[in-house]
Amino acid sequence: MVVLFSTFDATLGLWLSFLGNALLLTLITYYHIFIEKSYSPFLSTYIVFSFLFFLVAPIIQAGVLAPQVDGTFDHNFPFKEDLFIKTNGLIALFHVVFFLFYVGVKDYIRRKTVDKLVVKPIKVTRQLRGIVIILFISIIVIAVGYPFLMEELARPEYIQSSYSPGSQLIQKKVLFIIPLAGIVLSKKLMNKKGISTQTWLLGFILSALLIIVLFLLKNPFVEKRNALGPIYFLLIFLFFPKILNSNVKMSLTFFVIMILFFPLLQILTHSDYGFQEMVNNPSLFTNVIDKGSLSKGFMSLNYDAFCNIGVVIEVVEKNGFSWGYQLLSALLFFIPRSIWSGKPDASGQVVGDHLINNYDYYFANLSNPLVSEGYMNFGFLGVVIMAVALALTIVYFLTWLNSHDHLKKAVAFYFAVHLLFLLRGDFTNGYSYFVGTFIGLYVIPKLILKISHLLLDQKIWTVKKS
Repeated sequence: MVVLFSTFDATLGLWLSFLGNALLLTLITYYHIFIEKSYSPFLSTYIVFSFLFFLVAPIIQAGVLAPQVDGTFDHNFPFKEDLFIKTNGLIALFHVVFFLFYVGVKDYIRRKTVDKLVVKPIKVTRQLRGIVIILFISIIVIAVGYPFLMEELARPEYIQSSYSPGSQLIQKKVLFIIPLAGIVLSKKLMNKKGISTQTWLLGFILSALLIIVLFLLKNPFVEKRNALGPIYFLLIFLFFPKILNSNVKMSLTFFVIMILFFPLLQILTHSDYGFQEMVNNPSLFTNVIDKGSLSKGFMSLNYDAFCNIGVVIEVVEKNGFSWGYQLLSALLFFIPRSIWSGKPDASGQVVGDHLINNYDYYFANLSNPLVSEGYMNFGFLGVVIMAVALALTIVYFLTWLNSHDHLKKAVAFYFAVHLLFLLRGDFTNGYSYFVGTFIGLYVIPKLILKISHLLLDQKIWTVKKS
């Protein structure tokens, strides 16, 4: 942090606006690491996201663009110092409201009564039966989704899929996630005390088969990295819990991956030297940094979240607030446009259209953080609403993370990692993708277990005496 600000050459107003947010983020981090007693991977994600996308990236961007006469971002939006300062003001408001509500509310929300009671153990045979059914359904999903998988493997990212957005959402975010629920239940069975070696071995085999199925459906060749991250982190959380089981470990892991590992990878991709050359001669790594390859990486659209808040401020100045209408694209995402022709565009589309119409850009699906999502709809009040909603949602999922229900735990931890995507936006995609995952990871497996119990348990056919 000290190095970041000591090398930041900017006007006093811009410098102080970033410093204010840095101090707020430092306060939240201190609370999370040294004061907060409960495990909260949600706050770890929030801190790392804010540090990377709202401090490191925009400071580097401002350092590159401010000295230029007509400095522009990758999407042709010009650098405007006043917008940077206003953006920092909105982010500061979001930080303050979110943190106050998070701290104030979480101590008043306790586990549900059912979680405090001694949970009646489910018979091992019933657990195995449910896992086998989920495995069988997962294999059917592969068979039915085979044409879609083949197209995704062969389709370059810039070519539009022949499948509708609704069909893609159902397959990729709902059906393809079902094997993950089977893995969660298998791991629960393997951790059960007092089971026989044969039962543990059967649980291990089922888990291995489900992992193979999951990787067939969810891999870098058919899915974007931001969608794979929560899945793979959840697998680490399940099978290697000691790696991520504290606020310090979670924050440090995310920090290393997001703020050190990915930027270093970008240095290599923007380098004039080959990887083997840099391994044989490490001094070339310094040359790459001196040539500004690190700055080039942070100028990419991967780190457009901060500057897109400025775009939204400009959109609001031109068109006014949407007064909640734009949010309907997220809350009613399941209604197809063929039925609702006047369905509003996602906020990322609004940002992209503004850049296309005013700055001669060519791409219309960009990120839009929760901060500007709220501002686009209700102004400063919208920023407050989004911050409060996020705090309440996180506190609610904290109760799920501490639940005795392993599927609830899995959904909660998945959401903690998914926050990286949700915070960056846009909200429509982040919300709809999580709802799809929630259905595939929790709702459908619960229905499978319930229906299999009702249909196969002999007690259901016992005629009660009148």
